[in-house]
Amino acid sequence: MRVLRMMLRPLVGILLVVPSLEAQDIKLGGQIRPRFEFRDTANVGNGNFTSMRARGQLSARLDNGVSIMFQVQDVRIWGEETSTLGDFSANQFDLHQGYLNVESRGSVKFAARAGRQEINFGGQRLVGAVDWTQQARSFDALKVSADGSLGDVYLLGAVIANDITPAHDDTEYFWGAYGRVQSAVPGTLDLYGFLNDVGTLGTKQYTLGARWWGQAGMVRYRAEGPYQIGDRLGDEVTAYMFGRRVGLLFAGGKADVVLWYDYLSGDDDLDDTKVKVFDTLFATNHKFYGLADLFLNIPVHTAGRGLQDAALKSGVNLGGNARIAAEFHSFRVAQDQDLTTARLAEELDLTLSYQLGNNMKLWGGYAGVFVQDGLGEIGRLTENVNWFYLMVNAWL
Repeated sequence: MRVLRMMLRPLVGILLVVPSLEAQDIKLGGQIRPRFEFRDTANVGNGNFTSMRARGQLSARLDNGVSIMFQVQDVRIWGEETSTLGDFSANQFDLHQGYLNVESRGSVKFAARAGRQEINFGGQRLVGAVDWTQQARSFDALKVSADGSLGDVYLLGAVIANDITPAHDDTEYFWGAYGRVQSAVPGTLDLYGFLNDVGTLGTKQYTLGARWWGQAGMVRYRAEGPYQIGDRLGDEVTAYMFGRRVGLLFAGGKADVVLWYDYLSGDDDLDDTKVKVFDTLFATNHKFYGLADLFLNIPVHTAGRGLQDAALKSGVNLGGNARIAAEFHSFRVAQDQDLTTARLAEELDLTLSYQLGNNMKLWGGYAGVFVQDGLGEIGRLTENVNWFYLMVNAWL
C-alpha cells in the first residue's frame, strides 16, 4: 500500500496547490488482487496462471457538492513481460474510472456524473461492472439521478464506440433509464428501458423490463422479466427472458437455500430474418450462470439457441468471518432445433471465503462441469471441465 500512496502523492499535490479547487476532503485508495487459476479440460488441455489487478485511486470533495475521482489500474498475468529488466513501458496501465460528480441536496437529491465510470443497475442482469474479471467494465458516460422518498431514477447516455477513433469503424451509443419504486408494492419494484443504437449496422434494439424483489420474514424473493424489440444487425428482434428466485434463511440468517430458474429465449429458425434469441447486453453473467463462465456471452455461447438454467444454491456462515457456499446448475438450450438433446451441461460450484481483518479477504473455489452432448453439438466442449482458483483481495 505504501507504493500506491507514492503513486498518488503527485495527484494530491495538484489538488492542494490549485486554489480554485479548494478540496475539502481527499481520500486515497488502492487494491491488490492476485488470483491463481487451474483449468483442466480433457479435449483442450490443462493450464495454470496467476493474474493480478493493481489499482490506485484518489477522490476529493470540492465546494458546492462537486467531487472528482481518479482510478487507475494495471492488469497482468504473471510472467507476461518480455524481461524482468528491459520491459518498462507500462502498456497494461489504464484509466479505469475518472469522473466529475455534482450533487444537490434537498427533499430530492439530484446528481450528475460525467466521465469514465462503472455502472451497475439492479442485480446486474443487463448492466454491470463484472468485477470478477480483473479488468472489470467501465463506460464513457453521463449518468443523471434523482433520489427521493418514494424511490430513485437514473438516466444514462454512454458512448460505446466512436468512428472518429482508430479503433472503430462505427459509432455505437447505449441509452438507458432505470427507476426504483419502494412503496407501490410489497418489496421493491424496478422498471427500466435500454436502447442499443448502431445506425450503420442496422441496430436499434430496445430492452424493456421490470424487476420485483424483496424479503418477507425469512423468505427472499426476486422475479425479473425484460423484453427486446427493434432491430439487431438489420434483422427484426422479438426476444425475452424471465428469472425467478426464492430463498429461505435459516439459523438466524447464517444459512440459506435458494431455488433458481432462468429462461432466455432462443431462435427456433436460425436461417430466417427474425431474431428471437435474447441478448444479455452488458450483464455480469458470472453472477448467474456458473463460476466456470461457460455462458458469459449470450447469445454467442449458446449458438443462438437461448438458455435455461435451473439451479439450487446454498451457503453457510461458519462463524467468525468464514463462509462456505455451493451451487448446482442444470443448463439446457431454450430451442433444441436440430440437436439430439437440449442438455448442455451440469455444473457444481464450491466456494470458501474468509475475511482477514478489515482490509483483506481470502477466496478459494472449485467448479466441475459435466458436459452433455448438446454442448459439443453447438461447437463448444465435448469433455468435462475442472477449474480451481485461489484469490487474495487486499484494499486500502
